[in-house]
Amino acid sequence: MRLSTLPLFVLCTSVQAQQNLGMPIPNTGISGVYEVMVGTSKPEESIRYFGEFGFRLIDSATLTRSDAIALYGVPSALKSYRLQNGDIDSHGLLRLWAWAEPIGPGVGYSEPETIGSRMAVMKTDDIIRLHDVFQMLRQQRQEKWLSTEPYFDDPLRINANKELDFYKRPVGVRENAVYGDGFTHVFFQRYGYTIPGYGTVNPSANLKTSEFTHHDFFIRVDSMAQLNYLQTVLGLKMERAPEIDGDWLKGARAVFLMPPGYSHWYVGFVSPNNICGKLKFFMPRGGKPDRQAHQRPGEPGITMHSFYVPDLAVVHRLAAGNRLSPTPLRTNEFGERCFNFLGPEGSSWQIIEKKSTRNTPVTKLEIQFTKD
Repeated sequence: MRLSTLPLFVLCTSVQAQQNLGMPIPNTGISGVYEVMVGTSKPEESIRYFGEFGFRLIDSATLTRSDAIALYGVPSALKSYRLQNGDIDSHGLLRLWAWAEPIGPGVGYSEPETIGSRMAVMKTDDIIRLHDVFQMLRQQRQEKWLSTEPYFDDPLRINANKELDFYKRPVGVRENAVYGDGFTHVFFQRYGYTIPGYGTVNPSANLKTSEFTHHDFFIRVDSMAQLNYLQTVLGLKMERAPEIDGDWLKGARAVFLMPPGYSHWYVGFVSPNNICGKLKFFMPRGGKPDRQAHQRPGEPGITMHSFYVPDLAVVHRLAAGNRLSPTPLRTNEFGERCFNFLGPEGSSWQIIEKKSTRNTPVTKLEIQFTKD
């Protein structure tokens, strides 16, 4: 059954998801999203590109074809690069995968909310500059970038019921998306407040940007139960019951270029151990291209995400007990104990054993007002 057959899905979201919101979750020690893995055919160019956003190369490794088959199910030798933004090593890292023999074209440049597409989100101190740069690449160089107009909104409703003027200025967020061929960005800039631990702009970044703060997934499911494992296996928290967002919301309309009358289901998950590194899942209610078949390791673009936990065996047992068919425990290309699995909704994950990080994650969300 597809999402377009709405009644059953509504029943699942309104009844089952409300129950899932309060379900017991295991204490796995799960991190926020640690890395996003991105396939690239030009690793040197990709390292230079992400360097403009503040990412620096901190490690590299290789896998033979036989080792890559065993670890990722991909019949290709691999050169892998790990990049980190500034001093933030607890979440928001980037892993570039250069496959000697890619197994497909990837999701590629596609319209917003294409099934199988992924977006990675950064905080910035200059969103207008970013928009101008990508507009130039599209208009003058004919490159595959689509930058939406940055919009201003108050998603936390901080300004509600306040009388505002020049001196009592509105606070909020300006946000936009940049759809690309091998990578899709979302940028946001805060005005009048900050949230410590949720996006640390790297002072050395030429484009005044942070680590990845959260990640967007566009999926098609028959039931919300297909996302239960994020709680029962990984130990993530559902932020609130799934809800419908649509063209009546300024942010959704602007970032996803929603036509009149369009909407999608939305649900978010966050680690109890880090306010950053969140997951946001979007389930289109209207017709969208489906490129989920190319959402897998071995192809270009965003194809996997990782978490870390202090005790890998605990989560592996939970994954096996929930029939997720995890791979055997082994080491990844960086020598870290890990296992991989595919979620029922089509997302690929690597779980890494890691006891601690130098950067201490923030676990309590606090708004601090500024004078800008």
